[in-house]
Amino acid sequence: MNTLQRLSIFSCLVFSVILTSCGNSVRRIHGDAIVVDTHNDFISKSLTNGFVFDQDNRGKTHSDLARMKQGGVDIQIFSIFGDDKIGYQHANTEIDTLYALIARNPDKMMLVKTPADLQKAVKEKKLGAMIGVEGGHMIENDLSNLEKLYERGARYMTLTWNNSTPWASSAADESAGKIPQEQKGLNEFGVEVVKKMNELGMMVDVSHVGEQTFVDVLSVTTKPVIASHSSVYKLAPVPRNLKDYQITAIGQNKGVIFVNFYSGFLDSNFNARNKQILEKHRSEMDSLKKTGMSLFSVEDYLFEKYPKEVAGLRPPLSLLIDHIDYIVKRIGIDHVGLGSDFDGITSAPTGLDAVTDFPKITKALKKRGYSKTDIRKILGENFIRVFTENSN
Repeated sequence: MNTLQRLSIFSCLVFSVILTSCGNSVRRIHGDAIVVDTHNDFISKSLTNGFVFDQDNRGKTHSDLARMKQGGVDIQIFSIFGDDKIGYQHANTEIDTLYALIARNPDKMMLVKTPADLQKAVKEKKLGAMIGVEGGHMIENDLSNLEKLYERGARYMTLTWNNSTPWASSAADESAGKIPQEQKGLNEFGVEVVKKMNELGMMVDVSHVGEQTFVDVLSVTTKPVIASHSSVYKLAPVPRNLKDYQITAIGQNKGVIFVNFYSGFLDSNFNARNKQILEKHRSEMDSLKKTGMSLFSVEDYLFEKYPKEVAGLRPPLSLLIDHIDYIVKRIGIDHVGLGSDFDGITSAPTGLDAVTDFPKITKALKKRGYSKTDIRKILGENFIRVFTENSN
């Protein structure tokens, strides 16, 4: 018996223990549901740090293949991500990495491009691996690159990351006042991008986009949009979260908001506590930035270096459920799901330490009074619906 086989057996045993500790009814609900996570950054993290998805990464990452099984994850959308210095070629390198991973594990994983593929993966009990491009800058202002990424399996694209593109302004730039009013939103090429995505069947992702870009997208798209990893501004007022009018508009568009697990997007007090830690390590931060590291990478490095300090920042799991509650009460049960941002975040609520902990969300939803039908929608059926409606 090789190491991977032993890990697979161990995974099944751990999954059983996790679900049993959650209670028999939760065990049935989670086990029967199709669990979909719309945003995981393992692929880009693996290229940066050398982690391998089909190896045991406990204590190093939020994710690996065996632990996906433990957490009952059926469909994982892997983010193809790079900052504003990275473009189309790097996107293909990351897709190549995912392809190689699937090729090494054909009995445990498969690429999902269509709703039929998704159902096949679930039926065969394989992890359905999907591709989402995070950052429109990766198409390098070329619609043919967008088409090629779609052909390779990309089924959503986040129109911007924190950086704006020449054709769409980001939430980070708009909120910081970096974009003149007349340059906010989509330009003519940006409108072409949205229309081409609708034509191809690629979901338009409005996480990270600025408010004017959001308004423009909703006026152009003919298909339901998604927010692949965003939470509620009213509960945690940061530019990356969605304001009430945006939540309402997504509901009217028949889109879906997939709630982000990052502590700073869930807890309105997190950023103040976070700043205290960063100030404590200010001299180290400044030294790292002088080496050319971005602020994002510096914070990631410091949080990995000082895990005990970071642990004290984490909000309770109940806050994640509060964000789900808020969306449900505003636009209904059909418009919310889970977009963890695992391996792209430095802090998640207490108890959500890895992909193995997805059953805890099911338990918390049941405790909050959600029915089996509602929980199944949140865990995955809402994604399947919006994916199908974009594919038609």
